[in-house]
Amino acid sequence: MNRSLYSLLLYFISPLLLLYLGFRAIKSADYRGRWSERFGFAKLQPSDVVIHSVSMGETLAAIPLIKLIMQQHPELQITVTTTSPTGSAQVRKAFGDTVQHCYLPFDLPYSIKRFLAQIQPQSLIIMETELWPNLLHYAAKRGCRCMLANGRLSAKSAAQYHKRLKLVQPMLACLDYLALQTEAEAQRFIELGVNANKISVCGSLKFDLNIADTVIEQAQQLRSGWQRNDAPIWVAGSVHPGEFQVIIDAHKQLLERHPNALLVVVPRHPEQFDAAAQLLATNKLKSVRRSSKQALMPDTQVLLGDSMGELLLFYAAADYALVGGSLIVHGGHNPLEPAALAKPVLMGPNYRDFLQITEMLQTAGGLTVVDDAEAIAKQLIGYIEQPEMSEQVGQAALNVVAQNRGALQQQFAVVEQLFHITKH
Repeated sequence: MNRSLYSLLLYFISPLLLLYLGFRAIKSADYRGRWSERFGFAKLQPSDVVIHSVSMGETLAAIPLIKLIMQQHPELQITVTTTSPTGSAQVRKAFGDTVQHCYLPFDLPYSIKRFLAQIQPQSLIIMETELWPNLLHYAAKRGCRCMLANGRLSAKSAAQYHKRLKLVQPMLACLDYLALQTEAEAQRFIELGVNANKISVCGSLKFDLNIADTVIEQAQQLRSGWQRNDAPIWVAGSVHPGEFQVIIDAHKQLLERHPNALLVVVPRHPEQFDAAAQLLATNKLKSVRRSSKQALMPDTQVLLGDSMGELLLFYAAADYALVGGSLIVHGGHNPLEPAALAKPVLMGPNYRDFLQITEMLQTAGGLTVVDDAEAIAKQLIGYIEQPEMSEQVGQAALNVVAQNRGALQQQFAVVEQLFHITKH
């Protein structure tokens, strides 16, 4: 498949894109507006730089890089795009109106050309893996310099790329620089035909976490408000359908041994909030929804984190963390936030999207892989009843984060090269 056939196929299925948005809108109010942005009809101002991330995780990793660009180049007008409401919320929270923000349009040629014609960017920085053939083609055609930042490419994705070389290789040729996380990913891109001279291995921006003291202070106040200073608290974060029951069963087993334990369960997507609340009720667990602002009672067993942007705060307030998206075949989510807070981390066996990070934490003794409710409960009970071991595990996780910082400056150095060729 080449790009022309790909574009034709996209036009053919474009009615399904509307159905997709409608389906998501039924489940989540966050998808009920801003549809014009999805098709390139939003009114936008010209910008020097477009920085694109996907959802919350990629956006959180991008924020320090964007802030450094703004600090070092205050003359630049910046547009930050995302594709999800959670990513959009993080952009607005971090930058307010100091950057222009919108959703990146679907990769339809008309939508992308209209988007680029309005913004007229000189540089395009794409975070992690969000590579779209038409976006890169038309950006490069306009003379825009393109870069992949914090790039990653799993073995599975590379195998899929190899099956579509007529589409993929011209797309990758549009990239002027690739700032990648690991040597393994660099090799995968080289095998796909990318010139090695374009590639820099910089490490992952996700290690360059900067957790403010105010977050720790707020977490301490939150825990005191829960009246759980001496009770064990664990967070199950970024939980997907298919994982809720496993987590609930694990908490039931934990309660048999430690009846004062509190679970904070945080669904990955807002449309799962109500379903999670119903499942907790069905399992006869005494729960409170965060959005209700009700006080936790001494017999509250579960806090449902049905709020946006508070997962880091919950991790900081808790003793232990399980990172979701890993108990089902999904790929997992970022375990570095609880690790940076010196919390013992649990993950399921499906963590391909964070393979190197998870294995580094596991090798250091800061993360344990668990595959069912019994294993989760057993590990949590061990931490609770052996606090010295728990502290050692948390410290090991923190050490991995500390030892791998520095990607931000390396990635920014590549951005500077991009800006240099843009000016010349």
